[in-house]
Amino acid sequence: MRDITKTYADPLDLVWLHAAGRMGMRVVRSAEVNASWDGAGVLTIGTPETLDPDDSLAQMILHETCHALVEGPGCERLLDWGLVNAPDRKAHEHAALRVQAALADTVGMRAFFASTTMFRPYYDALGADPLADDGDPAVPLATGAWERARQGAWAAALADALSRTAMLARALQGVTPPESLWHDVT
Repeated sequence: MRDITKTYADPLDLVWLHAAGRMGMRVVRSAEVNASWDGAGVLTIGTPETLDPDDSLAQMILHETCHALVEGPGCERLLDWGLVNAPDRKAHEHAALRVQAALADTVGMRAFFASTTMFRPYYDALGADPLADDGDPAVPLATGAWERARQGAWAAALADALSRTAMLARALQGVTPPESLWHDVT
């Protein structure tokens, strides 16, 4: 019997787990949730079999990070960033999606990082500039989050993870089947 001293891990998962760690998040997987923040440093993401086939750990971490950016400083101490599922809070979800699209656009990967929930039609309908003021009450929330994403404590970790994801996409050009999220990404 041989000694096994190394294990395989998905490169994209490694990139985003590293980014999460740099942002003070420890990521665990559980079939009990889609995504949940405990307010004490643990981000729980659903296991692959509980998520949609076009979800990735990277996309889930990015989306939850966008929620935190929208809610602003102090939300990291609150359960689920202080979000409440209520009709009047839809602007907060929409703002997170706008920031998610804007961040993904920095590396030409908006479709790759798209929301796969019931909010996908909203995400897909965003214009070329997802932060443009179009009268949506989500825009002011999103623009504040964008500033935090680009200049705040998490800016370097986010930029690095997005850049490394784009590098992986370039490395996969020409070898992916058409049904792959990686197909023709950049």
